Amino acid sequence: MNRVDDSSCFGGATAKRDRSSDRRDGPVGFGPMAPVRRLGRLAAALCIAATVAACQLLGDGSQVGTVAPGSLRPNLAADIGAREHPRVVATYGGVYKNPGAERAVASVVGRLVEASQDPSQSYRITILNSPAINAFALPGGYLYVTRGLLALANDTSELAAVLAHEMAHVTANHAIERQQRAEARDLADRILTNVVRDSEQARQAIISSQLSFARFSQVQELEADAIGVKTLAGAGFDPYAAARFLTSMANYAKYQSAQKETSAAPDFLSSHPTTPERLSIAVKAARQVGAPGIGERDRDRYLGQIDGMLFGDDPLEGFVRGRAFLHKALGIGFTVPQGYVLENTPEAVLASNGDGTAMRFDGADLSSFDSLSDYMTSGWINGLLPQSVRETTINGLPGVTGAAITQGWSFRIAVLRIGRTGYRFIFASRSPNDAYETEFRQTAESFRQLTPTERARLRSLRIKVVTSKPGDTPRSLAIGMSGVDAARRLAFFLVLNGLDANRPIPPGTTVKLVVD
Repeated sequence: MNRVDDSSCFGGATAKRDRSSDRRDGPVGFGPMAPVRRLGRLAAALCIAATVAACQLLGDGSQVGTVAPGSLRPNLAADIGAREHPRVVATYGGVYKNPGAERAVASVVGRLVEASQDPSQSYRITILNSPAINAFALPGGYLYVTRGLLALANDTSELAAVLAHEMAHVTANHAIERQQRAEARDLADRILTNVVRDSEQARQAIISSQLSFARFSQVQELEADAIGVKTLAGAGFDPYAAARFLTSMANYAKYQSAQKETSAAPDFLSSHPTTPERLSIAVKAARQVGAPGIGERDRDRYLGQIDGMLFGDDPLEGFVRGRAFLHKALGIGFTVPQGYVLENTPEAVLASNGDGTAMRFDGADLSSFDSLSDYMTSGWINGLLPQSVRETTINGLPGVTGAAITQGWSFRIAVLRIGRTGYRFIFASRSPNDAYETEFRQTAESFRQLTPTERARLRSLRIKVVTSKPGDTPRSLAIGMSGVDAARRLAFFLVLNGLDANRPIPPGTTVKLVVD
């Protein structure tokens, strides 16, 4: 189960390997990999929120020490980075080791450092074992890029644009500034809450401070975009790569949302500006350098370096195949109804249908419960309706279902038992209807144990780079993709390769496929 990305600077749109080049037993030259729990425990209530692109600069936001105004404690940034690094690595599934991917990153770092605002700054770059499209920075020169982002990039200059953006956050001390501003805002909010008698006045003042902080973070992102483009050009890369990759991320997010259109309205509580605003800044900064066509892209070499790289879910966390989730090690699988989009995270499998219904699937230890009804009524569900609890059998497995209502949410819960392990489906909606009940039932009833043949056939998805031949079209090439709904293969191929469906592919063009 992968991680849902909720902390992205440039991004924002989630074991043993079957290849020796994809080791996960250690870091890319840095500290040890912390283990990640594959099946987490359910919180008291299911929290449903849209993915927010926000730089994960300070982790838990703990205090960083008291310093005089306008000054920083010596080694403060390095201390914060060292403290948070193990948490980041653990949260994002460990460090991904692949010689080609490592060479792709290493090939641009030195050039960017020399062209950056502070060439004396040292960096520690980690490739994270996550399919999320994400890159972010910690104080002290800790930079992170996910293998998911490497898979979306189409040339060296696009990767360089991402790294230049993150280096800008480090050289501009954005993390420290954001922490100091956040602490000041929190203190002001507490004073307002405790002192101001007019609750509405206090609420409006707090909202105002939240908007101010959000815009402060947005300004930092735009500043990093502008600085990054200058660094990119100074290192000899295509300065328009930043705008190109921002477009790819926006297209990928739209594809993932399974919606034809997305709102253009800015989210003022997001730490990131809207994509059009960022694109405008990136293009403007690039035009100050020169016209399109300048600078190095190096598409063929870059794609050759990521050829064979793991794509999508980590084998230990199960596989999403269209609307199905299949776990080879656990030997289980289920399917969500039409219209739902699955998301695999380290703690759970999540899904939503775009109409306000969300689902969570995870596991629990049932060894201390004699019956499933006892487990269902043991207190882990807030607002449980006792009369709704019913024991049942699904595909030969003992199960129990129930319902709960709390804080304006309606929940439908099913737990299936295999040995000592319980597998839990939790559906949530603010506006339950007949379709909601039907979709819950269909999903729970699709849960089953995989046959030995099905388990043997489950293989990891990987990037395969091919060269187009005369007569090849996006549609003909997309047919060779695996692990994607047939109806969406063409759209996915176009997004993955940054191509336009209305433009032919010239012979000799290197493109990425996803295959098993």
